[in-house]
Amino acid sequence: MKKRVINVLLAGLLACSALCAAGCGSKEGGKGSLTVFSYGEYMDPDVLDQFTEETGIEIKYEESLTPEEMYTKYKSGAIEYDLLCSTDYMLQKFIDEGELQEIDRSAMENSGNIGDKYWELAQAFDPENVYTIPYFWGTLGILYDTTRVSEPVNSWEVLFNGDYAGEVIMQNSMRDTYMAALKYLGYSLNTNNENEIREAQELLLKQKPDVQAYLVDEARDEVVAGNAVMAVVYSGEAYLGRQYNENLAYVIPKEGSNVWLDAWCVTKHCEDLDAAQKFLDFLCREDIAKKNFEYIYYSTPNEAVVESLSEEEQADEALVPAEDATDNCEVSRQLEPESNDLMNELWKELKAD
Repeated sequence: MKKRVINVLLAGLLACSALCAAGCGSKEGGKGSLTVFSYGEYMDPDVLDQFTEETGIEIKYEESLTPEEMYTKYKSGAIEYDLLCSTDYMLQKFIDEGELQEIDRSAMENSGNIGDKYWELAQAFDPENVYTIPYFWGTLGILYDTTRVSEPVNSWEVLFNGDYAGEVIMQNSMRDTYMAALKYLGYSLNTNNENEIREAQELLLKQKPDVQAYLVDEARDEVVAGNAVMAVVYSGEAYLGRQYNENLAYVIPKEGSNVWLDAWCVTKHCEDLDAAQKFLDFLCREDIAKKNFEYIYYSTPNEAVVESLSEEEQADEALVPAEDATDNCEVSRQLEPESNDLMNELWKELKAD
């Protein structure tokens, strides 16, 4: 899950101002408008304008930094969002809490552009594929400087062996950081076993003196600039990083990782399901999906777009991972409440000075 958030705070403020000016928190717009909630820098702005031009439906667009922030804002009820774009485990939470409407894919001409593999991935949180439409996907792995690492990098072990003390950047994300430790130890990233979670905590506490920082998108920039040797990053960030530094490489460790999937959904507040489905169908259209792909450069589930990529792009594992590269990967799911509370408590302990 993860996201290219550039100038997102400013963008979020502007989006929020626009919503307030339009009467946010109400349904005064009725038909002819949709209130959309997604991540920062996660859609080409021209796409929104083009949709309005083609359909006459106005889009009021707000952005969020994280799935947790999105959930909190949504549940506050200050704004009744029509559509959300969020990530696997958070979508599961929305579904479990009865916050979403079913989507009629038979009314969508372009949903067939989404490959079967991605509908299967989505079944981890949407078992019948009735609530969500896949948008972007990818992996979490290690971005590293090949000029400063002598041995082959193919395991999470390189983060924990102490050979690169002070040169390692971890994700400033509880689930992503514990994922690396859990997978290295041979456990599921969705484990609810207290002993396994505590074992991961011991490993991360032992590693902490070697960690330069816990960052999100800045992790990529630090490796690009040569300020760190390696970082745990999302595949899309790895691709962008290599455009600035040809000495960088990206690997999905052999123990497996997180395959994340972000998807769109329609909330229970949406009063115009037809308009919402038109928007989702528009996003699945090849030319529109291509625009968004070229704006984000995260892996797309739209096979029509993948088939249009150059040979070089199709061979890039940060954009189109090899089939066997994700064999040991898992989609993040909601943990049991007790496990989630424990991990939150341990995360605070890990991050404490």
